[in-house]
Amino acid sequence: MAERTAKIHRQTKETDVTVELNLDGAGKYEIDTGIGFLDHMLSHLSKHGKIDLVLRAKGDLNVDVHHTVEDIAICLGECLLKALGDKRGISRYGHSSVPMEETLANVSIDLSGRPSCVYNVDYRTDKIGDFDVECLQEMLRSFSNNGKFNLHINVPYGTNSHHIAEAIFKGLGKALAIAVRIVGTDVPSTKGLL
Repeated sequence: MAERTAKIHRQTKETDVTVELNLDGAGKYEIDTGIGFLDHMLSHLSKHGKIDLVLRAKGDLNVDVHHTVEDIAICLGECLLKALGDKRGISRYGHSSVPMEETLANVSIDLSGRPSCVYNVDYRTDKIGDFDVECLQEMLRSFSNNGKFNLHINVPYGTNSHHIAEAIFKGLGKALAIAVRIVGTDVPSTKGLL
C-alpha cells in the first residue's frame, strides 16, 4: 500500500502555515500555531485519530485569531484530501460518540468528495480563555470544505465550553480514524469514484 501522507504549505499576507500528516500514523504530533487552545484541540485530533501531525503556523494574531484558524483548516483539509488519494479501500464513513464529563459530542463523517458541515452546538460562553468559540465552527466548516467531506457535529448537551470543544475534537479524531481505515480494495461508491 502506498504511503498516505501529505504536506501543504500556504503563505498569504496574513498567515504562513505548513501542515504534514500521515493517515497511518500513531497519533504523534508537533503543533505550534501561536494559539494555545487551538494547539490543545489539534493534539486531540491527532492523538485520537491516530494521525501523525506536524503543524506550524504564524499569523496576524495582533488582529485576531480568525485568519490563522481558517488557513490552518484550509491546509488540514487539503492535506487530508491529498493523503487519501483515490480513496480506494477506505471505510469512507466514520462516527464517534464521545463523552467529556457532563458533555456528549456525536461526530459523523462521510469522505464522499462533497463538502457539507452541519454544526449543532450551543456553547454557554463566547470565549474559552481568550479564544472565540465562533472560530471553531468556521474552522470545522473550512476543514470540511477543503477536505471535501460531510461533517456532522451534534452536541445534545453540555455546560462547560472547554469540555464541549474537547469532546468535538476527540470525536472528530476518532471518526476520522474509522473513515480513513483501509477495509477493502475498491472505491467505496457505486459510482466507482469519490
